[in-house]
Amino acid sequence: MDQADDRSWTITDLAEEYAVTLRTIRHYEDVGLLSPERRGTARVFHNRDRVRLALILRGKRLGFSLEEIATIVNMYDEQPGESGQLEYLLDQIAVRRRELEQRRRDIEDTLRELDAVERRCRDDLSALVGPAAGDGSRLR
Repeated sequence: MDQADDRSWTITDLAEEYAVTLRTIRHYEDVGLLSPERRGTARVFHNRDRVRLALILRGKRLGFSLEEIATIVNMYDEQPGESGQLEYLLDQIAVRRRELEQRRRDIEDTLRELDAVERRCRDDLSALVGPAAGDGSRLR
């Protein structure tokens, strides 16, 4: 066993390193994503927990649910192992990518619609109060 495997962290150490709250780490422990050693009331996190926390936070940034993240990180230790984990992750990446691409199309459609409504409003305002109102100068 090398020294990296012997190292341990407190909950405060991990919270500071990953810029998360103690409550967040406790929540991940409560839902079974982290399993620190207990020494009395103190939590002692080992390298496995630290790596899992990094994976959890990366998964959250990518938009995965905690349930999806749990499936991914737990597959490493269970059957079908790392290859199954990677295949599942690739499938989930494809699903997430499709969701994000659809969301992008929806946002682009909404922006085009806002542009059209804004043009109509400016045209209507200009027709009501004259050309100077279209630039906002009369609204100040």
